[in-house]
Amino acid sequence: MVTVFFLSLFSTNVLAETDTLDIDAEGAILVEASTGKILFEKNADEVLGIASMTKMMTEYLLLEAISEGKVSLTDEYHVSEYVYKISQNRALSNVPLRADGTYTVEELYQAMAIYSANGATIALAEVIAETETNFVKLMNEKAKELGLDDYKFVNSTGLNNRDLAGFHPEGTGPEEENEMSARSTAELAYHLLKKFPEILDTASIPKMKFREGTDDEINMDNWNWMLPGLVYEHPDVDGIKTGSTDYAGFGFTGTAERDGVRFITVVLKTDSYKARFDETRKMLDYALGNYSFEEIYPEGYQLKDQSTIPVVKGKEKEVEVHTDAPISVLVKRGEKAEELYEASYRLDEEMLTKDGELTAPLKKGTKVGAMELTYKGELNYGFLTSEGEKTISSDLITVDEVEKTNWFVLMMRSIGGFFGDIWTSASDAVKGWF
Repeated sequence: MVTVFFLSLFSTNVLAETDTLDIDAEGAILVEASTGKILFEKNADEVLGIASMTKMMTEYLLLEAISEGKVSLTDEYHVSEYVYKISQNRALSNVPLRADGTYTVEELYQAMAIYSANGATIALAEVIAETETNFVKLMNEKAKELGLDDYKFVNSTGLNNRDLAGFHPEGTGPEEENEMSARSTAELAYHLLKKFPEILDTASIPKMKFREGTDDEINMDNWNWMLPGLVYEHPDVDGIKTGSTDYAGFGFTGTAERDGVRFITVVLKTDSYKARFDETRKMLDYALGNYSFEEIYPEGYQLKDQSTIPVVKGKEKEVEVHTDAPISVLVKRGEKAEELYEASYRLDEEMLTKDGELTAPLKKGTKVGAMELTYKGELNYGFLTSEGEKTISSDLITVDEVEKTNWFVLMMRSIGGFFGDIWTSASDAVKGWF
């Protein structure tokens, strides 16, 4: 009975752990935002509809254009026929724009980021690239540049092209829709937060009035109902983007931060408006409640018995090396970081002679390689990008300067080496006689 009790207790713990991340979505992924470390995934490479999560790419291109001085938040936009027709369709998420109206880029950006306004989104595409057709080309080019693997952008909004009143971008089909995998969607969010963290200043606004104090005033409630103060609020959530169409179902790219650690979640094709938030909450609560960073190796660390590297042509025959920066890793509660990772040196072969030596002169702090960590745990999903691997490594640098010795010392060493070789050969020969 005691044995059965303990076995059942163990089984319950395992099931509880599994149930914590039993995510009811066609595709899902959970990522730590600063490193891109993947903590959970489900069908992460299946290409699915992303609907209005598309707008994360539109936001990226807009913020990039602003950072490069090509566009300003105060720039004014005059409404095109296409944008007017789309913005007047209240069956879609929209703020109606006047045919003869003039709007600032900032107003349009807020309408897109908070209220997912589709007309405003197309307007921004026209601001950046003159036409949505040109903008779609930029979207696909940027996806390739960012290293995304699974994506297809056919418009700037995430709508099905059938909803674009016959104005869908040239070269795209009338029934096409934007698609990405959960992994690529998370990677887009990762790059967006890395390069433009200010995105959260707007994405985290739960409610705002469009054109407040005018005849065009409209209440904009953020469709991300996990924001504090909204229906499914979560205290740590501050972004990023929801999306839903008949084809895509209900999806959500969420992010939350607690104690300085931020996570990104993606769920694709859930069954209902509420379900996407329920499934996101499971992943966020699991991550926020279980993971933290732990410094595993300090700055100046040396592997035992590997603290020096031989040097030729130097006043010293070897030089000490150590790590240039501390290494911290994301650790789950109850785990011991030192048991999960193994450290090793990778020296820069271009700096070494054929005998594995460095050549003087060497300045103090010269980079000669890196100390890298290899994960030895059972569950390893890796990182979103190759850059993530660099977060579990540190440059290996020389501790001291090594000056080049003069020609006379080099000559004497060479002579000593020559006679040393003769002596060694003679000694070996004599030993052979006995």
